[in-house]
Amino acid sequence: MELKLNKPICFFDLETTGIDISKDRIVEISIFKVFPNGNKESKTWLVNPEMPIPPQVVAVHGITNEKVANEPTFKELAHQIHHMIKDSDLAGFNSDRFDIPLLAEELLRAGVDFDMKSRVSVDVQTIFHKMEERTLSAALKFYCGKSLDNAHSAAADTMATYEILKAQLERYPELENDMKSLSEFTTRKKAADFAGFIAYDKDGNEVFTFGKHKGALVEKILEEEPGYFGWIQNADFPLYTKKVLTAIKLRKLNNKLL
Repeated sequence: MELKLNKPICFFDLETTGIDISKDRIVEISIFKVFPNGNKESKTWLVNPEMPIPPQVVAVHGITNEKVANEPTFKELAHQIHHMIKDSDLAGFNSDRFDIPLLAEELLRAGVDFDMKSRVSVDVQTIFHKMEERTLSAALKFYCGKSLDNAHSAAADTMATYEILKAQLERYPELENDMKSLSEFTTRKKAADFAGFIAYDKDGNEVFTFGKHKGALVEKILEEEPGYFGWIQNADFPLYTKKVLTAIKLRKLNNKLL
């Protein structure tokens, strides 16, 4: 079954220096772009993370410090990568919780503005876990009858994810072949930021999910305790979380001026 698309969708996968969204860096990124007319485009980049890749991580994806030493940095690739994805929805395997947040951090760190306002995301892992509870290799075997060669190669994982989503749509007629519907199905929780430090309450208002102000309205805290904004901006929070918080503060100020 081919995907029904209203706009392009980019399947992508990252190999990284670790799993800390705020601190770790991309060492490989592969993007497979599918257009509504059926055309396809694929690109893979090795990336110099400008930090050591721990041995235990090298053991997983096989990308050594020597292999990326002469590759471009993410900052050098950022505009090329953003150009490829800027008009597209996004999809991946565990992408909502890891790949998209980390990609957003890298883009913002490189000075490229990034948000999800004009796009949706489809996390193929969530469909799999809701339906079958497996891993990527098992998913490919289960849905497509194929073995995943070169696992933890970004290109192989990206293509596997694309094949799995098409097979999932074939297997589960209750799934709508529509990216907005699939995005809603694969969204685990409603968060204003990727990391989940700011969520939405039942009325759609932003609330903090951590610390002494857990459950409190963000706008209320920013008004009553303005120093809290500065503390978050200077602390070790993801850049996207800081961006969302800044947008809320500016919105509040603009509303006061109206």
